[in-house]
Amino acid sequence: MNEEIGLRAAAPGEIPALLDFWALAATGTSITDDADGVAALLARDPEALIVAELADGTLAGTVIAGWDGWRCHLYRLAVHPDHRRRGVGRALLAAAERRFAALGGRRADAMVLDDNAVGHRTWTAVGYGPQPRWSRWVKPLPVSKP
Repeated sequence: MNEEIGLRAAAPGEIPALLDFWALAATGTSITDDADGVAALLARDPEALIVAELADGTLAGTVIAGWDGWRCHLYRLAVHPDHRRRGVGRALLAAAERRFAALGGRRADAMVLDDNAVGHRTWTAVGYGPQPRWSRWVKPLPVSKP
């Protein structure tokens, strides 16, 4: 990687900037791409959302490394278009995998849209592959406020 990057956990005060970043750098949106959803993630697991930033503080990438005590889930791997193909994604995933190993995780899985060709190349390059035997089944839940 040509540029020096730092990796750290996201802070609650960054939520608006993170949502703007995902609108620019990520493919697709999620039902939880809102301030309340990200705030709930950070409240439950303050180390789950890893950000990569350049020396000047520019946000270069993100990944959510979610651990539920049983499985390791990766979400929102996103790298700013101006900083792609420079090792940012690889560094984020290495940090996520170190986190999982420290927590006792045995296997990581990633949510990747079927039509995200750039994402497919990225995940393949770092050793991930589709698991054709499984499909994800979902049901949106009603939103309740605490």
